[in-house]
Amino acid sequence: MIRRERPSRAAVYDGDVFLAPPTDASQRLVAAARAGLAEALGADDVRDVPQRISNEELFKRVGALRKQLYMEPRFHDAIRDVIRAFDFDPARIAFDPLRLRVVRHRGHENPLAAPVYHPHRDTWYSHPRALIAWWIPLDDLAEHETFVFYPERFAAPVDNDSEIFDYNDWVRDGWELKIGWQKLGADARYPRSAPGVDGGPAVGFSCRAGENLVFSGAHFHATLPQATGRTRYSLDFRIVDLDDHAGGLGAPNVDNRSRGSALSDYVMP
Repeated sequence: MIRRERPSRAAVYDGDVFLAPPTDASQRLVAAARAGLAEALGADDVRDVPQRISNEELFKRVGALRKQLYMEPRFHDAIRDVIRAFDFDPARIAFDPLRLRVVRHRGHENPLAAPVYHPHRDTWYSHPRALIAWWIPLDDLAEHETFVFYPERFAAPVDNDSEIFDYNDWVRDGWELKIGWQKLGADARYPRSAPGVDGGPAVGFSCRAGENLVFSGAHFHATLPQATGRTRYSLDFRIVDLDDHAGGLGAPNVDNRSRGSALSDYVMP
């Protein structure tokens, strides 16, 4: 299921997952994010610092960096460089900008972090069928440090509550939640699969820093709980080929009942 080669849109829409080698562009992005983390945390051992401070302090320190990664034009240009390296044409791509993901040691034991671990499809957050997710790790990671896909559910419905998610309400009442800076513990509602849903066999992966994991936003997947003694960092963004979207192309939409359209706030070509 996970192909270690260059991604193609058609194969992504069919459910293939690609883990492509690092490129100069993805390595530059990783270096910039790691430098920003080192500055924010006041140390180079960024995977170990969070274990020495509180959740609140960690959230406060990385908040400004998250905002920069999401909003600054230089990081928008960095996304264009990353996708261009794989022959995705930035002139026809809209994107939902960079997010810095932070998965702490035993983070799953914190009730405020529960939504991070809910099995879900990204499309349940009012994204279109043509959504492609792009994930880049900041470090070499073992399989138990990443996340898993449930490929049997790619084109099969999953009991879920995606109808609770209305994009217009989300950005009106909690726009900062898109980025994750300054809303620790906010009372937001996240779509999720019904408790106890059987996703079928899980497929995981290991990876190297700067590799490019590319997959359809319709994939049913979940972050793995971990207790490695270290914190995991990654970057991700989402893209939509506007020609494909206009032509009705994309992955199957089998169970998404979210309302509104996140595409309205994407960065356009």
